[in-house]
Amino acid sequence: MNLADQLQPFPVFGLVAKAADELGVAAYVIGGFVRDLLLKRPSKDIDIVCVGSGIELAERVALALGPDVHVAVYKNFGTAQVRYQDLDVEFVGARRESYRSDSRKPSVEDGTLQDDQNRRDFTINALGVSLNRADYGELIDPFGGLRDLRLKSLRTPLEPSLTFSDDPLRMMRAIRFASQLNFDIEPGTFEGVVQMKDRIEIVSQERISDELNKIILSPKPSYGFKLLYHAGLLPLIFPEMIALQGVENIEGKGHKDNFYHTLQVLDNVAEHSDDLWLRWAAILHDIAKPATKRFDKKVGWTFHNHEEVGARMVPQLFRRMKLPLNEKMRFVKKLVRLHLRPIVLSKEEITDSAMRRLLVEAGEDLEALMTLCRADITSKNPDKVRRYLRNFDLVEQRLQDLEARDKLRSFQPVITGELIMEVFALKPSREVGLIKEAIREAILEGTIPNELEKAYAFMVEEGKKLGLEVVRARKEA
Repeated sequence: MNLADQLQPFPVFGLVAKAADELGVAAYVIGGFVRDLLLKRPSKDIDIVCVGSGIELAERVALALGPDVHVAVYKNFGTAQVRYQDLDVEFVGARRESYRSDSRKPSVEDGTLQDDQNRRDFTINALGVSLNRADYGELIDPFGGLRDLRLKSLRTPLEPSLTFSDDPLRMMRAIRFASQLNFDIEPGTFEGVVQMKDRIEIVSQERISDELNKIILSPKPSYGFKLLYHAGLLPLIFPEMIALQGVENIEGKGHKDNFYHTLQVLDNVAEHSDDLWLRWAAILHDIAKPATKRFDKKVGWTFHNHEEVGARMVPQLFRRMKLPLNEKMRFVKKLVRLHLRPIVLSKEEITDSAMRRLLVEAGEDLEALMTLCRADITSKNPDKVRRYLRNFDLVEQRLQDLEARDKLRSFQPVITGELIMEVFALKPSREVGLIKEAIREAILEGTIPNELEKAYAFMVEEGKKLGLEVVRARKEA
């Protein structure tokens, strides 16, 4: 099979071919780019393997591309990278790898193209295409990768237990590719994952989380999580999620399986958003249900306060999983803490005060919160789902009306602590906090508008209740 026509839109391959012939080395594009080319998927990462010096080939290609093209050389790894237009082109010499049992870092030596293809994780990633003039575009497929692409099947080139023992991260990659591409994992290969699952312990948490995030970003992430669960990897990398699994019955009363409910919520969110952190909020929204589960003979199973307990769990989970401890974590924590609020509002008579509080607490993340809450409706009763969603429509309309009137999305009371201290000649103290809180509550309750004149008068009255006197009048302040 010849892919010369498919390579034509990428002029860089012609330059590689010319440079390789000048240097007298065999060169190939190999791996993910070839896979995606055959699947007609966009790809911007190109791996060039040559039987010789990859660095020397990269420098010759960069010279042909012009003086503005820079070569990033990584001598310790024997690789070089060229950024050309919107493509990242990496060059490496063909190599043979061997592993120690306690490390996924290989011992590397020069090798042949066959050696290089042998070390690939899956047959669909071992496909190569010649870039030499003599057989330009010829597909090199020693392991039946083209057949596996057509079958939508993931299979290791060598015996699965060897492939996964050498580099245990490949187990996560198998599930990630299956989830991204909607492929099956060939039974023997999946059994290899099951047998080798404990080897995941030698992989760094950063690498595991990177693959997990790619699973979460796949079109239907529940597929990847179910594979992780059935392979036995999920208990090792995410035990808190495993704790959600199962249903307990007492006196004929049971609760939903919160593991599968969570996966459904995740899929529902994925249909509407590609935001990784909103998807993480879906994963963690009920994470504290096992810790808060209680049985009440009158009402059955309860999970009181699971949203607050879950919010407190978010930072420690992010820390352990080496996820960012920044505004992304705070966003997830906020949504976990608030995810029941719109649901409660949709069930009860809606007061403006409750709506104002939700607007203030959700702030700029209100749309994301409502997306999560809609996704959280997973009843098998379609009439119940429609009723909840209609109620959410009413909640959202009221929120929009209140926001248009009160401008609360970026709420800050007009009376600041500094102004309170100046007017009453106070230092930072309990009294300042009490007045600030009273003003905030009055605005949220609708007692006063968030306007300076009314809020100032209210502040003065609150000061009098605390025995304070105005030292500086407003016009002086």
